[in-house]
Amino acid sequence: MIMNVQSSVLENGVRVITSSIPRVESVTVGIWVAVGARHESNRQAGISHFLEHLLFKGTRRRSAIDISRAIEGTGGYLNAFTQEESTCYYARVVADQTWTALDVLADMVLHPCLATGDIGKECGVILEEIAMYQDQPQHLVQDMLGRALWLDHPLGRPIIGLAASLKQMNRAELCRFRQRMYRPNGTIVALAGKVDHDDCVKAVRRLLGRIPRQRVQPFQPVLRSTAREPVSLMAKDIEQMQLAVGFRHFGRHDGRRYHLRILNAVLGENMSSRLFQTVREQHGLAYSIHSSFQLLADTGAWIVGAGLDRKRSRKALGLIFREIEKIRRQTIPSDEFRRARDYAIGQLKLSLESTTHHMMCLGEHLLSYGRFLSPEEAIRKIEAVTPADVQDLAAVLFRPERCSVAMIGPGLTPADATWIQDVVNRLR
Repeated sequence: MIMNVQSSVLENGVRVITSSIPRVESVTVGIWVAVGARHESNRQAGISHFLEHLLFKGTRRRSAIDISRAIEGTGGYLNAFTQEESTCYYARVVADQTWTALDVLADMVLHPCLATGDIGKECGVILEEIAMYQDQPQHLVQDMLGRALWLDHPLGRPIIGLAASLKQMNRAELCRFRQRMYRPNGTIVALAGKVDHDDCVKAVRRLLGRIPRQRVQPFQPVLRSTAREPVSLMAKDIEQMQLAVGFRHFGRHDGRRYHLRILNAVLGENMSSRLFQTVREQHGLAYSIHSSFQLLADTGAWIVGAGLDRKRSRKALGLIFREIEKIRRQTIPSDEFRRARDYAIGQLKLSLESTTHHMMCLGEHLLSYGRFLSPEEAIRKIEAVTPADVQDLAAVLFRPERCSVAMIGPGLTPADATWIQDVVNRLR
């Protein structure tokens, strides 16, 4: 479990959170910034992810190769990722390299060159990344589902951005976006491993403490009026029918997120789940079928993804919705419920096996909830969930007016939307 967690706030709003683990010889350092894809306008689609790439290309003090060598030259690991509501830059190093890692990351975040030549080259790299995903139907169908769930909203665009918006971005626009969005009071520094909290606070204050406090920029909220597209189809000559089904729901602050955790384990998270056993094991209609859920500040989605036998995709979709309907109407048997609950708790414990996972948990929680939620607290919440809680959630969640379906495959036409919608409407 995550132990010895302490947090502090600097005078300018930068937050520092640490987990001290004396028995390990490594430290993971992460700098989190409260900016992601949903902070972008249509013109700026993909700019957060673009900046994430560019911050590795050099600073006033270090070239791109200097940045990588400073971490990798001592056996460390350096990376970053962009999400809907945050961006994180992080490094895992041996403990005696902690301050080097922190200095490198702070230098990247505070003093990037954003050279015009690098912008042009990295735009080409990201355009190739987009092309790669477009050649992967299982990825493309998830992008289609996101657009359908949050139609004409920033959440409906892929985090990586759009080719048209990326091609027209210039240095001035990238600089303005970074200056407006990378704010100290929207920044968290998280460290996990062989560290001392007070030493970390002193180091962060030296590197980040002089930046003046500024107002954090809000994002466009999801409202009841935010549109949804019921069915999104793409005809493509591929071997499988790629399917994604989503139900829009509440955000991360809703207490029912623990009910959702168990619901997902019952329905589709692993090989013991109902969807896997029914669609793959009993009927042989898919190699891969799984479910997951996403929680954002004010919204979220429960999602099923599957690659189906294209000749029997109607049957497969019917089976998926039959299992969804069943969990709405029937209480989960006690032994199945217990297995799902124990699985959720076990997965939580297993996810905390490294300093990197500890750092991710610290940063995510502080950025999302304003405080650290201990694993013990989460386990107590999961243990308090009852089968009736899960059934009540299913009855509210699995409604046609919350559902979107995306499908890619050969021979699909707009007329196919009718039978797909008929399947969804059986949940009424």
